[in-house]
Amino acid sequence: MSQTATPERPATSSRVAAATALSTQACCRFCGAPLKHRFVDLGMSPLCQTHIEPHQLNHMEPFYPLCAWVCDQCFLVQLEEYVAPSDIFSDYAYFSSYSDSWVEHARRYTEQMISRFGFGAQSRVMEIASNDGYLLQHFVRAGVPCRGIEPAANVAEVAVGKGIPTSVCFFGRETARAIAGEHGQASLLLGNNVLAHVPDINDFVGGMKILLAPVGVITMEFPHLQQLMEQNQFDTIYHEHFSYLSFTTVERIFAHHGLTLFDVEELPTHGGSLRIYGRHSDDASKPVGERVTALRERERAKGYTRLETYADFAERVRETKRKLLAFLIEAKRAGKTIAGYGAPGKGNTLLNYCGIRQDFLDYTVDRNPHKYGRFTPGTHIPILHPDAIRETRPDYLLLLPWNLKDEIMQQTAYIREWGGKFVIPIPEVTVL
Repeated sequence: MSQTATPERPATSSRVAAATALSTQACCRFCGAPLKHRFVDLGMSPLCQTHIEPHQLNHMEPFYPLCAWVCDQCFLVQLEEYVAPSDIFSDYAYFSSYSDSWVEHARRYTEQMISRFGFGAQSRVMEIASNDGYLLQHFVRAGVPCRGIEPAANVAEVAVGKGIPTSVCFFGRETARAIAGEHGQASLLLGNNVLAHVPDINDFVGGMKILLAPVGVITMEFPHLQQLMEQNQFDTIYHEHFSYLSFTTVERIFAHHGLTLFDVEELPTHGGSLRIYGRHSDDASKPVGERVTALRERERAKGYTRLETYADFAERVRETKRKLLAFLIEAKRAGKTIAGYGAPGKGNTLLNYCGIRQDFLDYTVDRNPHKYGRFTPGTHIPILHPDAIRETRPDYLLLLPWNLKDEIMQQTAYIREWGGKFVIPIPEVTVL
C-alpha cells in the first residue's frame, strides 16, 4: 500500500496534480487504459469508517463521489482514488476480533495451511493488513513464527499485546524490501480483504513478489466480483475498496508480476469470496490445479470479459433502493419502530445511498466499543451498545452486516419474544 512510483502507474507528485488528472480522465490502476465505462454511480458519500463524534455533528463532513468504473481492457472494476490510504487506514475503527465467526474462519484457515503445506517452527508466516491479530494468534499458538504488517497503529497495538510482532506501515515494494532485509522472506504471505483496499495494486503485488520466499505460498482472500454482481451487493462498494475483482483479472495482475495462481477456493465469507493461492512463476513444485482452470472458464462463459455483462447492474441497484425505501416507508406509516444492527462499511454505503437517517432508523448497535457513542458517517444515526435492543424492543431489526446474518440472528434471537423481526436488505429486502 505504499505510494511510491512504479513503472506501471507513476505516483502523482502533489494533490494538485492528482486533482488535475481526475478532472480530465482517470486511467485503470492496473493496465493504465482510460476509464470510459461506468459500472454504477452511488452518488456522493463520506468515508465509511469515519464515525462521527458528538462534537462533530455540526461540522462540515467531506463527501466524495462513489462511482465505480470498469476497464474495457482488463475488466478491473474500480473507484478513482479521491482519498489517500494514509487518510483512511492510519487510525481505523475496524477490529476483526469482534466477529466470532470471522475469528473461527481464521482458526480453520490456520489449521488448513499447517496441514496442507507443513508450516512449523522453521517457517515464517507474514500477514499483510494483520489488523488486531485475529488470525496470526492461531499461528502463534501453533508455534509458527509470525509477523504482522498493519498500517493502523491503534489496531496494531492490540496485536502486539497478543504477542504478535507487527510492522506498522503501508505495504508495497519499498516496505517489502525493508521487511525482507530485516526479518527474512515469508514461507506463507497472506492477506484477507486487503487486495481490494490498495490504490496502487501494481506496487502492492510487486511487493508480494519481493517478500515471498523462493518456494513460498501466497494466499489472498477478497470478495468475488461475480457474487457482488449476481447477489446485488452494491453496498460493498465504498471508498476504502478501490478494486472489485474477478478471478480472471486477478490472475492477469499476478502474472504480470511473475506470480502464478496455482489454486483457488470459493468461500461463503463476505457474501462470497475467493481465496487464491500464488507462487513464484518459476516454482515448479506447485502445479496449477483444476479449480483454477474451471473458475477461469466459468467466468469466461458468464461474460466477465465482455463489457455488456456489466451494463445492467446499475439499474438493479436503483430498484433495490426503491424496494428498501418502500418497505421502510410502509413500516413507519404503520407506526412500527426500526433499529439497525451494526455500523460496518457496507452499512454506511447503504444508508447514504438510500438516504436512510433517523426518520427511518432510530439507532443502530455494534459490538465494537470503539464505535459506542458515535454516529454513522453522513446519516448521523447514533451507534449504541447492543443492550439497547432489549431496552427499546424494536419491531424490526435491519441487519447492515448482512454477510453475518446467521451469527447476528442467533445472538439476537430474543427479539422474537416481543414479535420482533429481522430485515435483510441484500440482495433484496427480506423479512424473517
